[in-house]
Amino acid sequence: MVLVKRHRIAQHPGRTEAEEIVRRIAAFVFAVLLALPALPGARAQEVYPSRPITIVSPYAPGGASDFLARTLAEAMRVRLQQPLIVQNVAGAGGAVGSIQAAKAKPDGYTLLLNHVGLSTIPSLYKKLNFDPLASFETIGLFAEAPMVMLARKDFAPNTLAELVAYAKANKEKLTFASSGMGSATHLCAMLFQEAIGIPLTMVQYKGAGPALLDIRSGQVDVICDLPTTTSGAVRAGELKAFVLTAARRMASLPDVPTAAEVGMPALDISTWFGLYAPVGTPRPIIDILSRTLREIVVDKGVAQQLERIETELFTPDKATPEALRAKLSSQIDLWRPIIEKAGIQAE
Repeated sequence: MVLVKRHRIAQHPGRTEAEEIVRRIAAFVFAVLLALPALPGARAQEVYPSRPITIVSPYAPGGASDFLARTLAEAMRVRLQQPLIVQNVAGAGGAVGSIQAAKAKPDGYTLLLNHVGLSTIPSLYKKLNFDPLASFETIGLFAEAPMVMLARKDFAPNTLAELVAYAKANKEKLTFASSGMGSATHLCAMLFQEAIGIPLTMVQYKGAGPALLDIRSGQVDVICDLPTTTSGAVRAGELKAFVLTAARRMASLPDVPTAAEVGMPALDISTWFGLYAPVGTPRPIIDILSRTLREIVVDKGVAQQLERIETELFTPDKATPEALRAKLSSQIDLWRPIIEKAGIQAE
């Protein structure tokens, strides 16, 4: 045994026997630590994203919101190198899906893409105790589009003036479809109702897709919707368009006048889309997502996709958490008195 000790020490001139023992113990402990599984703190530092991300679209499949959600999801998939799944959770003008997203785990793997309708939920649904500003971390503004007022092809009025005259002659008979209380389609109908001073019979759907089916079949008369899924049908003569809520005419619908051109400037509404995450999502993750969004809004390929449906991307300075929070706050303040004046309350 003595000979073994001397031999080992001799291999390391200048090292004492005690130092050699300490060295061996340290090497053993280090080897054990390497063999242990990663500690919880180490797992928390994993690179984001490392698994699929879900984007909640709070409206039915087939509508403009669904189209934009899928366009955004594909653009994010390319940049984040992870699958992005669009989950349609329709109901209550977007409230059902929005609340579901708000209650999701704040880890960056559940996001919400919603439009102007998110700003009306606090005024419409008093019993929900839901505050979008308190329930979400804002990521940034994505895209914006005007709306077009439409009817089935065999509906009697052919111009906005004729539509107003029809409404006045048939009080409460004119039916106006929307994709739910507080949705962009509903807000457009409310502005029109206020502008002409005639009450409209509102017919609520779970999304613009189902509403358009009933427009075509004659179950309901008029709807405001995005050009995203309707401009082709208008050009083909399957639907008729009365007016655009835009500052200028659209290339895809050159014969459809703007609200200002027909003397109804109060019919001023655009459908703007913002990206959100549940409150409490770590700021580094919000920064990654916002940076990704800013890259997407300057992507020429994405812009060309949206240009075909007359939808414009926001500029990079708007695709930020601060810009979206300011927009959402101002829109909540804008729509609250309009909704209260109309006396609309959703359960």
